[in-house]
Amino acid sequence: MATDDSSIYPIMVLIDELKNDDVQLRLNSIRRLSTIAVALGYERTRNELIPFLTDTTDDEDEVLLALAEELGKFVEYVGGPEYAYVLLQPLEAICSAEETGVRDKAVESLVTIAGQMPPEHLMEHFVVYVKAIGYQ
Repeated sequence: MATDDSSIYPIMVLIDELKNDDVQLRLNSIRRLSTIAVALGYERTRNELIPFLTDTTDDEDEVLLALAEELGKFVEYVGGPEYAYVLLQPLEAICSAEETGVRDKAVESLVTIAGQMPPEHLMEHFVVYVKAIGYQ
């Protein structure tokens, strides 16, 4: 099945907005991350979008707050609870933000994600990130 360029264009615009200098455009795109993730699919979301988001955690507080909130609702977009651990790295980075409200939202999202993770992943992945956050 051929992909229609007109159906990909809006997704490309959202991805470009994630890189834009305008804070409002970045915020708009962050709030529509689920749309980007659905278009990319589980694997590309895990392998491309999440690493990109991890690399962009040096941003304005309001963008980081929105990102932390969105990532807390993102388990279904990375392939479900079995892959929830991929969301821990960007949230760990956000936990080092200077603004208390941003850190609080990142921790809230971490707790939400942990509640959806399989028990073996809690020990294998989550505890490692919690320890790392404690040493920041």
